[in-house]
Amino acid sequence: MFGLRRRPEGLPPGVKAIAADLSDPASLRGLPDALDAVVYAVAADAFDDGAYRAAYVDGLRNLLAALDQGGSRPGRVVYTSSTAVYAQSAGEWVDESSATEPTGFSGQRVLEGERVLLGAGLPATVLRLGGIYGPGRTRLVESVRSGRAVVRAGEPLYTNRIHRDDAAGAIAHLLRLPAPLPLYLGVDREPADETVVLRWLAKQLGVAPPAVAPEDVAPGARRPRGSKRCANDRLLASGYSFSWPTFREGYAALLAAA
Repeated sequence: MFGLRRRPEGLPPGVKAIAADLSDPASLRGLPDALDAVVYAVAADAFDDGAYRAAYVDGLRNLLAALDQGGSRPGRVVYTSSTAVYAQSAGEWVDESSATEPTGFSGQRVLEGERVLLGAGLPATVLRLGGIYGPGRTRLVESVRSGRAVVRAGEPLYTNRIHRDDAAGAIAHLLRLPAPLPLYLGVDREPADETVVLRWLAKQLGVAPPAVAPEDVAPGARRPRGSKRCANDRLLASGYSFSWPTFREGYAALLAAA
């Protein structure tokens, strides 16, 4: 197993390091031959259009070109995308067949990357992940613990998430399938109103429940975003079994470990 990073010292034991930069085609020369599979899992350096284009579009094109130039044709490429490709914002249910018309640059660039891969002529699968939480990803927990979290008045704001270990497990599962479909949603089994999640976390932490404030005046409120309910039926039907089927099991394990 190989891991490609600009600074590969952070790779786990047993992973052979490839020091390269997806934005630098010259650094991608000499990739290993006869790769069984490639998982393209990247993150943008910053929250702006240029950084997202560099990570999800240009970097992918550079990698695909390097694989082609080296004569390597992997048996499968899995691309970790995002539910940000959906613009639905009124609590609608969405699945793999739903319209993708993102209005924000993040969703637009991630969707552009999907299309680059699916048009490359390689066996490819896209996994659209919800918000990832787990060890090292405890922002929501800390916002509740510190009292900074607020809940908004009005209609439910549906959120979709997946535990870090289930995100990795779903990728491994798709790599093992003999004939996976081109697209899956990677979310747990319960799209949840953000207010429900925050109040549940407060109870588990033994702290006061978050204050209620209108979204437009809530101190510390994050930027507005869509409210949608993502369905994971296709991933379940493929045979994947979640270790953390809802936020309750996942966050309970995270809090117990802490």
